[in-house]
Amino acid sequence: MSLRKETVAMIREYARRYPSAQSAIIPALWAVQHEQGYVTAESLAEIATHLELPPSLIESTSSFYSMFLTRPEGRHDVVICVNAPCGLRGADEMLAYSERTLGIRAGQTTQDGAITLRSTPECLGACGGAPMMQVDHRFEENLTSERIDAVFERLRTEPAPHEVVKPKAVAPVKGEKARSGVEGARPRARRTQK
Repeated sequence: MSLRKETVAMIREYARRYPSAQSAIIPALWAVQHEQGYVTAESLAEIATHLELPPSLIESTSSFYSMFLTRPEGRHDVVICVNAPCGLRGADEMLAYSERTLGIRAGQTTQDGAITLRSTPECLGACGGAPMMQVDHRFEENLTSERIDAVFERLRTEPAPHEVVKPKAVAPVKGEKARSGVEGARPRARRTQK
């Protein structure tokens, strides 16, 4: 499966942005994952071709980071942070509640294919809103069982992020220009407040 022309153009633009094409590997991997939902061996080879780098370098980078998926999973990726700050505020209970609600364990996908649930001991960087989870690269903070139910209900009907044809504009952060959401390979996580 070849990458779409838009994704190839993004990868080439990333290569031009940096003094070394190697610096464009992670943004290129994000672009591919946003298009396909995961990164295949074929797409790794294609990235290597477009960046003019050895395929082994692209593969070793993608396999080092747990955020790059190598097989199809649920339409939505839900990651519950169980790092110390979230853990102190009930993350383990929120993970257990999520597993019971979805009928799966962390690392599995719901039968309807809507949600893949994970947990991570690596901090996701939203300690002020602990406990939190990352849903398709967007933060859901101050989790309660009610908030989790609302998120899961919404995800069961929403298309996968990579299936959305036109990216939505990303709300500007104070002091930044508005962005269309296609400039960078990874959209800025949006924090939600209760």
